[in-house]
Amino acid sequence: MAAAGTTAPPRRSRKRLWIALALLLAALIGLRWVSRPSQVGWIVLSQTGRALGLEISASGASEYRLRGTPMLEVRDLVARVPGSDTPLLRAGRVYLAVPWTTIRAAGASLDVERVELDAPQLDLGELQRWLASRPASTEPLKLPRLSRGARVRDGRVAGEGWSVQAIGVEFAELDPDKPVRGRLRGRALADGVEVPFDLYATLQRPAAARGLGLAGAVAVQAKDWRLPMRVRAGARLHAGDDGLGLDALRLGANARYRAGSGADATALAFAFGVAGPLRYRDGDLSLAPMGAALRAAADSAVPNLDAGGRFGFGQALHLHWRGRIQAWPQAWPALPPPLGQSAAPLSFQLDYDGKADFSDSAELRTQREQTVFEGRFRLPQVLAWIDAKDGPPLPPLAGRLSTPKIEISGATLEGVEVQIEDDPPAAAPAPAS
Repeated sequence: MAAAGTTAPPRRSRKRLWIALALLLAALIGLRWVSRPSQVGWIVLSQTGRALGLEISASGASEYRLRGTPMLEVRDLVARVPGSDTPLLRAGRVYLAVPWTTIRAAGASLDVERVELDAPQLDLGELQRWLASRPASTEPLKLPRLSRGARVRDGRVAGEGWSVQAIGVEFAELDPDKPVRGRLRGRALADGVEVPFDLYATLQRPAAARGLGLAGAVAVQAKDWRLPMRVRAGARLHAGDDGLGLDALRLGANARYRAGSGADATALAFAFGVAGPLRYRDGDLSLAPMGAALRAAADSAVPNLDAGGRFGFGQALHLHWRGRIQAWPQAWPALPPPLGQSAAPLSFQLDYDGKADFSDSAELRTQREQTVFEGRFRLPQVLAWIDAKDGPPLPPLAGRLSTPKIEISGATLEGVEVQIEDDPPAAAPAPAS
């Protein structure tokens, strides 16, 4: 009779035990690896980079949360086009909150709770190169829904020779099927001119060819003068082969030119409006063809005028206007008869190519009936002439005036041609020996 005893566990049971232990060990290792925020951030950034055709990395500390609404926060983010040494985007901090429904949808849903960017820096040249490298698609662009909106703080956009700094953007919600309302702040810098702005914006829908409304405060500031204004604008978003921009832009503003201080301060109030298609492409901003109108009080030194032409800004500022001044301003020196007795408008042609503060020379041609002036001037000198309380009777212009007849001190002169030379700046006194 065989002795009673225990039998060895079946080989299949031992194999299952080893498999379970291996799976448990793998789960523990995976849990430890995933528990490191830097590893989770690397996974998300790597997948995002592959989807966008970008190299995205983050060298700073990362954080994430899975309880409630999943959240990921990365620091010192850099995104660049593969092979480029110049980053397309830098950001000190990126915060992203995404609901579980979006994660489980594996890309089929674009619902996002909130996005925040701190100190982002965008290079427009790299952005345009990246957009040009993207494969063409006939499908409409899909925008995410941001149920709790987005915020950008202390951003910067760099172009060729200009930049926009201290950018702040904030809106409470983004839905492709709803209007978007938000606030846009910043400070543009170019060639010695600073343009701070604080605007409230309403977008009919976040898509191309949709209406955009802007209202708020803008100022143009140079070394010796300021031009604060309250603006209102309406347009349609545009994105095409001719660049990014606004279609059918119509902008109106109430402005006040300020220069000097104390008893010598000058303040000139006026209103102006511009209209046309605004474009940005390859580092150049343009408004062409454009229409412009300027209006001021009857006793102001600012003329009432209407003009058309084009505006451009890239390496330099370009302004080319053709228009007419409705009437000779009362604050300007009176014209001798018969010029001063004419009620005809004064047509003009203005051409400027130079620095953004208008300190370079501008070409001017004016005509009233048969009287013609062709010459040049520098805006800072003309503004100083306007500011002066006891200055010369004629503005600082250089050029040639021709008129068929003029009356001076009771004498009538016919076939008059006058060459006008602007006085050169006074030379600095020589140092004492």
